[in-house]
Amino acid sequence: MLYELRIYHIHPGRMAAIHKRFSDITLALFKKHGIKVCDFFEDAEGAEKIYYVCAFADRGQRDAAFEAFRADPAWQAAFAASHEDGGPIVERVESVFLKRVPYVRPDWV
Repeated sequence: MLYELRIYHIHPGRMAAIHKRFSDITLALFKKHGIKVCDFFEDAEGAEKIYYVCAFADRGQRDAAFEAFRADPAWQAAFAASHEDGGPIVERVESVFLKRVPYVRPDWV
């Protein structure tokens, strides 16, 4: 299993917009395209960042899933619409790929 930690650096004042986009459209499209979200966080110290972890069988499955997601007309429309009121939401995205160590297994796995 491959895990991906994604860190979104949000433009100032756009946290509500990123939460709305994820809750209204993105998470449903992730599910449609086989992107399993394990957990989702916002910064506990107030930084305008969100963090989430996805699980994939391997890098090939991850890449194919995100390619299909990005090509989905529903995503493209939602992405464009979310920028109409206030401009871009995400300044940049960091992505870190992780493998679970064999000696720890969380309850949610």
